Amino acid sequence: VDRHYRSLGHLNGTDVPRNAEFRISEDARIATDSPIDITLALLSSILTAIIFFQILSNVGGSISFRIAEMKITIPHYLAISVLIYSGVVTSGVLLMGRRLTSVIQGQMQAEAALRASANLVRESGEGILSRDIESEDRFELWLGLRNVIEQWRRLCWQLMRITIVTHTNMLLAPAIGLLLCVPKYLAGDMTLGEVTQAAAAFGTV
Repeated sequence: VDRHYRSLGHLNGTDVPRNAEFRISEDARIATDSPIDITLALLSSILTAIIFFQILSNVGGSISFRIAEMKITIPHYLAISVLIYSGVVTSGVLLMGRRLTSVIQGQMQAEAALRASANLVRESGEGILSRDIESEDRFELWLGLRNVIEQWRRLCWQLMRITIVTHTNMLLAPAIGLLLCVPKYLAGDMTLGEVTQAAAAFGTV
């Protein structure tokens, strides 16, 4: 509209992509697929959490312990524990992946720039474009390839950081659920079947 595309080459800054036209189709797909996927996943997670949260409240009940001369009772202690644990894990994921969005954007833009440079070299070689600066085109191509490799390296590091948190959570969640049930099991307030059920519900939530 109004030939604004002619001004793209004169704009600077990281917020303005150098090859915006190569992102249109990908952005359109992401804008439609991602909201649908995240909505369905969020709905499924909420329903699952509500159901198993109820199990934790009913099976776990309350727990009492003494500190000095004070007797402290925590109602629905398994439900409260899973909320605290989930908050800690979620905070860890958000902390480790706080730069993931910008890294993915940089990686996709670097790939788009590489495709644009490669297309320019190919068209120059085929005589479609009357250009006599092949060395500059090849330099831009290699520069784009190096940028793509660097962006992928950054993305791999981000994914590794997040994977460390998520896989640690997968290992710890069942164990923590069992450990929280041990005091009531030793006191005879919970059966072995209830401990197993509570630990599984803890891990699911």
